[in-house]
Amino acid sequence: MHPLIQHIQKITGSREIDEENVLSFFDSRHFRKKDLLQEQGVLCNAYFFVVKGCLRLFYTDENGIEQTLQLALENWWMTDLDAFRSGRRTMYAIQALEDTEVLVLTAKNYNLLPEEIPLTEKYFRLVYERAYSATLHRVRMISRMPKNEFYELFESKYPEFIQRIPQKILASFLGFTPEYLSELRKKRVENKEV
Repeated sequence: MHPLIQHIQKITGSREIDEENVLSFFDSRHFRKKDLLQEQGVLCNAYFFVVKGCLRLFYTDENGIEQTLQLALENWWMTDLDAFRSGRRTMYAIQALEDTEVLVLTAKNYNLLPEEIPLTEKYFRLVYERAYSATLHRVRMISRMPKNEFYELFESKYPEFIQRIPQKILASFLGFTPEYLSELRKKRVENKEV
């Protein structure tokens, strides 16, 4: 069974899904490490479901500094949702951090999908609710916790990110400098050795 179908079943609790019909709304694409799936400033017409690999959503500010806002591993979705839904230009770029396979849902098919397969409306609502809750939790952690405690909590909840995301990008996502993250990791290793 395709990972997207498994994910829909897991999120909705429904087992009655026409796999072939659902997948007909998507295109499968492969990207190499460092490829851009979406460039900053272009019309946003794609919503990505990660089948295999890792993505990041980021922007480059006026000083040329990249700020990573989201990461996505297998079974996670990624797009600039506001630009995707409104058909506007995106303020963000999306990049593959590993060789990555995604399913691509166009804006047109995103609108047609719930008409054809009503369960997908419930699915996306539940996905958005979970993503919103996770975002609120992250903002609270960043603003309230000491940085070392925030890192420890993040590491315990998402060990796969710690192992798979380059340090510079992970630091940007966590709101740290790369140097601070390096020092924090060094201290954690030293404390484990004692």
